[in-house]
Amino acid sequence: MSWFKRRRGGESAGPAKESAGEAKRQTMAHLQEFSASRVGVEAYLEPPTKDYQTTLLLIATTGEWTRRKIPNAAAGREIAAQLGLPVYDVNFTGYPQRMRDWNAAQRAKTKRPNP
Repeated sequence: MSWFKRRRGGESAGPAKESAGEAKRQTMAHLQEFSASRVGVEAYLEPPTKDYQTTLLLIATTGEWTRRKIPNAAAGREIAAQLGLPVYDVNFTGYPQRMRDWNAAQRAKTKRPNP
């Protein structure tokens, strides 16, 4: 039995991975849908960390938000420009209070009362 078997010519380790172009298309479609279906959406750039790459966070006036990975901050600014959204850097502005309020409300909805 071979534990570390080399893969030969084109064999994949699992299901076919989606192409980078398809991932970009899906990300853009999601961000466009989010920004078009909510009021007052703003974009926030989150810098890369040891564990996560750069992300773009869209936050509506209600505090509802969505986050997607992006290649770098320049790509995030370009996406925000394409969507017609103002863009902010979380390092300088922090997260808006409406996002924290929305998160707290969502936690309260899912929290079960103690018996």
